Amino acid sequence: MKYVCLVYGEEKDLHAMTPDRLAKLDADSLAYDRSLDQRGKLIIAQALQSVKTSKSVRRRKGKRLVTDGPFTETKEQLLGFVMIEAGDLDEALEIAGAIPLAEIGTIEVRAIYNVPGS
Repeated sequence: MKYVCLVYGEEKDLHAMTPDRLAKLDADSLAYDRSLDQRGKLIIAQALQSVKTSKSVRRRKGKRLVTDGPFTETKEQLLGFVMIEAGDLDEALEIAGAIPLAEIGTIEVRAIYNVPGS
């Protein structure tokens, strides 16, 4: 079954890290992604640019509305995601718990919804 692990954290925590600590976090994250890939568990992993560069789009009454940043104000921002293949939710949670950013943020694990007829 496919799961997406949504990686949340506070961007300010990343900005507060020393360059060496940030480089180690990046290296650890890439190494973990490679280990998942070697085990046949990784579908895709991506870090996201700062929430300051994001836009939100809504459509109301046929009109497109674009605003800066995320739609809702939250303490934590979506920093990235890891899509995995896991046998069940327990395995997905085990994989998510070992994501290096879990030490400073939160990993939300969700099963992928299979659209009927797709």
